[in-house]
Amino acid sequence: MSFLTSADQGNSRVSGYILTLCIVVLCYAVLGSIPLIVHLSIANGGGEGALAGSMSDWTALLGENTILCYLLFPFVLVLLTLVLSNRFIHKRSIVSLFTSRARFDWKRFFTAAGIWAAVMAVLLAVMMVDNNKIEWNMNPSTIIPLVLISFLLIPIQTTAEEVLFRGYLFQAFGHKNRRGWISVVLTGILFGLMHAANPEVETLGYGVMSYYIMTGIFLGFIVLMDDGLELSMGYHAANNIFAALILTNEWQAFQTDALWIDHAKPTFGWDVIATMLILQPLICFAFYKLYKWKNLRSKLLDSQ
Repeated sequence: MSFLTSADQGNSRVSGYILTLCIVVLCYAVLGSIPLIVHLSIANGGGEGALAGSMSDWTALLGENTILCYLLFPFVLVLLTLVLSNRFIHKRSIVSLFTSRARFDWKRFFTAAGIWAAVMAVLLAVMMVDNNKIEWNMNPSTIIPLVLISFLLIPIQTTAEEVLFRGYLFQAFGHKNRRGWISVVLTGILFGLMHAANPEVETLGYGVMSYYIMTGIFLGFIVLMDDGLELSMGYHAANNIFAALILTNEWQAFQTDALWIDHAKPTFGWDVIATMLILQPLICFAFYKLYKWKNLRSKLLDSQ
């Protein structure tokens, strides 16, 4: 059985999906926010204006690492909800939500993470030659906690997103339509829409949504072809760890004391366009050769 059609194994009633998604929204939007609300209330003396102010105000009050932890915490609840739902509502094994293989392939995960981390390192080197606005930003007092957060909590955040979009919803659509391209496109669009409230969209305009949607489609494609989340999880984790730990700016979602900070004017730059049009297709080709993918046309177009 393919990863796309794994939902055939258990209880695939629509009511189960609706219940799970409602709990996911509750965990992300409500329960996951409680620790931040409580901390802000205490820090502000419990007054009525405890939650007043912008994200930058909260960061100045509590510190960047603390705010980052609070932003990542809801994803812990989301991931837990999805895993428990798969086991107890849909009556399927936990591993089936992650891969069609007998066990999760960590080698695939670290291969994808390593490849994309290496590519981003090269892009950073090129950017530093071309952009004199990138400066060394390491803060000795915050770097160790940031490293721990980056390698412990950010992979949970990216895993939660991968499991939700390229696992849970991907398989739900696959159970209904049986054609891979539909699951790839639908989850790619939903993944893009999830980022619509990001500060990057407000800064750069809705054109940047094309990057999120195309990245979602790229990740869905490699999940479909490789029959598991290992490659997409590795890529996604490396991407977000890099954004939090290595190179940040003053307008992205993660505001951290990264090693470098880019003070250049926000633009929908050549690096983003090159990623969509050149790098991601090349990575697909590399995975195709490395893992000897077969039946590409059949997986995309035929009813499975």
